[in-house]
Amino acid sequence: MAQITASMVKELREKTDAPMMECKKALTEADGDMARAEELLRVKLGSKASKAASRVTAEGLIGVHIAAGAKVGAVIEVNCETDFVAKNEDFIGFVNQLAALAAERAPADVQALNALAMGEGTVESTRSALIGKIGENISVRRFQRFETGDGLSSYVHGGKIGVLVDFAGGDDTGKDVAMHIAATKPRALDASGVSPEDIAAERSVAEQKAAESGKPAEIVTKMVEGAVQKYLKEVTLLSQPFVKNDKQSVEQMLKEKGARINRYALFVVGEGIEKKSTDFAAEVAAAASGS
Repeated sequence: MAQITASMVKELREKTDAPMMECKKALTEADGDMARAEELLRVKLGSKASKAASRVTAEGLIGVHIAAGAKVGAVIEVNCETDFVAKNEDFIGFVNQLAALAAERAPADVQALNALAMGEGTVESTRSALIGKIGENISVRRFQRFETGDGLSSYVHGGKIGVLVDFAGGDDTGKDVAMHIAATKPRALDASGVSPEDIAAERSVAEQKAAESGKPAEIVTKMVEGAVQKYLKEVTLLSQPFVKNDKQSVEQMLKEKGARINRYALFVVGEGIEKKSTDFAAEVAAAASGS
């Protein structure tokens, strides 16, 4: 049995970018034959991807791509398991390529996007290979594509919040609105876009609070309606105070500049995904005790 040294493991890792322990296992199985170990790792990449598929991916990155001419663009969310991997150059490159594909190839949905050609294979095969290379589950969660006769602007904050805006007006206005959306996270452009379920929930809370006031029914009705309207003003983009000048609403700012917002997309990494809580101290203690 050949002796597997740290330098051999390091050399194989540099060749393949596979996780350290996987390199050591491959070298052991190949009895120190570097070429055979590299071959074994390549074979194992696919199976490794399937083993990772059940693990929660609540971290990740938002990518945005606007094609030349600013008439077509897309925002995409790609998830991984840890924030560490979200900073990996290969992962970042994958996200950026996907954003460009979503914008330029106009796939109907995530399944269609995964079937598009990428590199020597498809998006799906590239994703699987990247899982094997990095050692974490990776999932393409969602994207939104805009094609417009006006213009597009975007803003990405720390890779975790991404905004794509379809607007008419100056470029600075589009950027300002995109940054405003990232900061305030409105639920809709205006009141017509707020879901009936959200309004009903807010009305229910307002009714319960108003009922405790002991005031006449007609006053209670006005209190409830006032609370609902206040809520709608807070969660709709056009009604919100503009972050750069809270003396005017976003709608007033747009009117002043002769600009218009047609629609927007707002993605926040991991939004709505239940994250697994890990007690690392307990894990280390368990490993040390051999349990």
